Amino acid sequence: MQISRKFAAALLAGTMLAGGASAQTLVYCSEGSPEGFDPALYTAGTTFDASSRQVYNKLVEFAPGTTTIQPGLAESWEVSDDGLEYTFKLREGVPFHSNAQFTPTRNFDADDVVFSFERQRLEDHPYHTVSGGTWEYFGGMSMPDLIQSVEKVDDRTVKFVLSRPEAPMIANLAMDFASILSAEYGDAMMAAGTPEMLNQAPIGTGPFEFVAYQKDAVIRYQRNDDYWEGAPEIENLVFAITPDASVRYQKLQAGECHVMPYPAPADVEAMEADPDITVMSQEGLNVGYLAYNTTQEPFDNVNVRRALNMAIDKQAIIDVVFQGSGSIAKNPIPPTMWSYREETVDDPYDPERARQMLAAEGIEDLSMKVWAMPVQRPYNPNARRMAELIQADMAEIGVDVEIVSYEWGEYLSRSRELDRDGAILLGWTGDNGDPDNFLAVLLGCDGLENSNRAQWCYEPFDDIVQQAKTISDQEERAKLYEEAQAIFKQQAPWATIAHSVVFMPMRNEVEGYTIDPFGGHIFKNVSLAE
Repeated sequence: MQISRKFAAALLAGTMLAGGASAQTLVYCSEGSPEGFDPALYTAGTTFDASSRQVYNKLVEFAPGTTTIQPGLAESWEVSDDGLEYTFKLREGVPFHSNAQFTPTRNFDADDVVFSFERQRLEDHPYHTVSGGTWEYFGGMSMPDLIQSVEKVDDRTVKFVLSRPEAPMIANLAMDFASILSAEYGDAMMAAGTPEMLNQAPIGTGPFEFVAYQKDAVIRYQRNDDYWEGAPEIENLVFAITPDASVRYQKLQAGECHVMPYPAPADVEAMEADPDITVMSQEGLNVGYLAYNTTQEPFDNVNVRRALNMAIDKQAIIDVVFQGSGSIAKNPIPPTMWSYREETVDDPYDPERARQMLAAEGIEDLSMKVWAMPVQRPYNPNARRMAELIQADMAEIGVDVEIVSYEWGEYLSRSRELDRDGAILLGWTGDNGDPDNFLAVLLGCDGLENSNRAQWCYEPFDDIVQQAKTISDQEERAKLYEEAQAIFKQQAPWATIAHSVVFMPMRNEVEGYTIDPFGGHIFKNVSLAE
């Protein structure tokens, strides 16, 4: 579904605050375009902001601004004594949205839960390959092996049967990939020969209904007046897609948007001094990294990877790219997360030693590519500048670096390829507050050609993180995760770069906004002062 450029321009002009727009319309200057609107297919926060966080619900949800689980589309749940069965009692009277192609004939029920997960789990499901069928989270979290069945007990009850205990199971079901779609809409679109519409014109139960999208320009939503938690105060929600951080800031100053993400660190001080702008901040649950392709020579050699890591001046990156609003990362999980390994000793910045190590491995005249993201993320506010600093660092040890980039969706897609040429700048903001969400998803063997961008499958590491999932005692799990972090540091599939502070600038008239610890931008509880 699209709207014309003329209409998009008129829409934004009509919502400019400077012109005295209605307080019922909120404009969010988003940083990029979504890859699609079916969150189970993707991992990017940009996509989740445009889909799961506005349009959909999950069985369980995180209480706003916290990592605490609360009921969502499931009112309650029970776990069997052996940890292998999770039974959910579903909320009654929850309606789905409608659009020009589809009007639901029933409310949410167990069929929708079964559909939402079985399409990801079963290779012979009609929707398994629709829109690419990558199911990056589902695969990276070992769900195909974990979930034996998703069973409809009755219309209001659904049961998940597991092959082994899974300590973070409930928290995992609060993640974006676990959003609940309409099985009836799926059947209708498949019968019409347009199954891809689930990814283009989403139908959910969430606080806002999708209205229209013009690629790289604007997304429009309207309030769901029948929302089961109560209708939002915001009547119209507009995503004005604005990739440049300085342009987002100009729009915020001019009253052309109410909220913007990912400000340039150099602008934060001026924003805080502006009497019309409020800047919220919070330590981010994130990590930025440079992932080598460990299947490609010479990056399959751990000594080469460790040498390259020693060539990177991380403090310079913190000073130049983050403007001091970050800290050097030494582990693949953030320091605010339980099980963080304090004893880890980071790679020293030692170009001379790096040069010697490469020579000892017979590496001369090495050329490599470094991929730089085209968008700002909380863990990397300026990937191009970071890549340039790494390029200069590598030149000091005789390594020639070519910087490459692609459109965001293509960047994410191509970076998953097993034969990818080059090391990739990327990062992660936690989804559920559990170390498994970093260590298993980003570095486990099940994430190859998906969320594991280093293509690193190291069995001693993988065995530990898989074992940790099956243990309910957090202290025991923490010991295993600390051991896994030590192995990671020794094997160096990444250069860990930074953890950042998250800044959220907004106009003073915005009320009720809460920073999401998982990096989301959620507007169901937001209102605008008159």
